[in-house]
Amino acid sequence: MNFEYTDRSKALQEKVQAFMEEHIYPIEKEYIEFTHDNPWQVYPDLERLKDLAKEAGLWNLFLPHEYGDFSPGLSNLEYAPLAAIMGKVVWASQVFNCSAPDTGNMEVLAKFGTPEQQEKWLTPLMEGKIRSAFLMTEPRVASSDATNIETSIVRDGEEYVINGRKWWSTGAMHPHTKVYIVMGKTDPDAPRHVQQSMIIVPVDTPGVRIVRPLRVFGTIESPEGHAEIELKDVRVPASHLLVGEGSGFQIAQGRLGPGRIHHCMRLIGAAERALELMCQRVVQRTTFGKEVSSYSSIRQEIARSRCEIEQARLLTLAAADKIDKFGIKEAKDLIAMIKIVVPSMTCKVVDRAIQIHGGMGVSQDTPLSMFWLYARSIRIADGPDEVHMYQLGRNTIRKMS
Repeated sequence: MNFEYTDRSKALQEKVQAFMEEHIYPIEKEYIEFTHDNPWQVYPDLERLKDLAKEAGLWNLFLPHEYGDFSPGLSNLEYAPLAAIMGKVVWASQVFNCSAPDTGNMEVLAKFGTPEQQEKWLTPLMEGKIRSAFLMTEPRVASSDATNIETSIVRDGEEYVINGRKWWSTGAMHPHTKVYIVMGKTDPDAPRHVQQSMIIVPVDTPGVRIVRPLRVFGTIESPEGHAEIELKDVRVPASHLLVGEGSGFQIAQGRLGPGRIHHCMRLIGAAERALELMCQRVVQRTTFGKEVSSYSSIRQEIARSRCEIEQARLLTLAAADKIDKFGIKEAKDLIAMIKIVVPSMTCKVVDRAIQIHGGMGVSQDTPLSMFWLYARSIRIADGPDEVHMYQLGRNTIRKMS
């Protein structure tokens, strides 16, 4: 494994870093204050920032080269460090049209969508004109096992009728969200992994109702948010089905693999930023007549954080490299490892940074509380730690026994 970045990736890293320093960091706090004070409204200057990113050639960088004309031509390994740079500001990835859940939905539409589906939904998503949500998790079942999903998708002539209730539908509260990708069961009597299907549902379809926005540790995470959604006798054309009946589980697995690389690299960027803030803080403060940086315990916390970040980065790059070379199926154990390791690592590093900052660390004056919220949430999102450890442990026993 050679993790030396290509010249193209290095050049893009410099450009993304320069863009962040010129356009993102100066308004970081302003953006947060606006979204806090104006729920479900989009920051007024966001479209201008997106236009600047397009002009700079920093647009849709996430889509791997195997997607052909839809892709800017990067591999997962080349994109990984770019995601880390974006992750140093929680909301920055949307400026480059590289934010979840749109990235996963665009991958699904690019890989599995028909030309008609792509023209209607993928094109405006890739242009950044609309947003989207992914409706999989349900409140009544343990959705970490996708075969538990209960939402029904029933064929009725030239339409499908959808009934069910979803929650933790990330992005569903965004005012620009125009389309959902919904996972449900078309045949509950089929073998477990071919019962599910995915279907495209425009948000204004009759029978779609947002029950409530959901709060994460007390925050609404505006403007994207997360929603509980009722689907009651929702009718969409049969042509809105993705691939065919029974393909939902297959699509979900393909969607989540690269997405976990993106999440983990953004979290590594957040941990790096927390470490930077830690180091800056300890040389600015004195306690009991000594500079905080001179305490052995502080140096140990910083050293431990740096080690853990580098370990997590190498593991994530290994997963990205294996996806590029051998595909998601061959990389599944490494993908499980990073999903176990990276969010937990980021929680630890950010927690140390919060502790070193004292009261400032839990306030809005640093991004640390948002980093911790993001990292802690990802320990549940896209499959909880326990599921990944269960599967990784099972696979390891099979290989070594």
